[in-house]
Amino acid sequence: MRSPLSRRTVACLALPLALVPFVARAAAPVAISIDNFAFTPQVLTVPLGTIVTWKNGDDIPHTIVDTGGAFRSPVLDTDDAFSFTFATVGEYGYFCGLHPHMTGRIIVTRG
Repeated sequence: MRSPLSRRTVACLALPLALVPFVARAAAPVAISIDNFAFTPQVLTVPLGTIVTWKNGDDIPHTIVDTGGAFRSPVLDTDDAFSFTFATVGEYGYFCGLHPHMTGRIIVTRG
């Protein structure tokens, strides 16, 4: 016997995606490397919903700190990584909390 929930779910799945505003289209993950006291790429433009992962390739620890307070990583040792999902359109400046001369910027667009 079918439950009413399964009928509603099937009906919802039959709607075109344009008519279902709460369905998010996932963006491909993006990586930023940390090497030689630099973030590469230093400026990155991504669509809304993108997961960005920073990976530390240096032999010393680093952190990733958003200047607006949206995210802050723990200390990343060699080969450690930190990820953040960008769910709001805008510009995010960030820096290494241990080495403030290391900076980067993420620009999040509607896609």
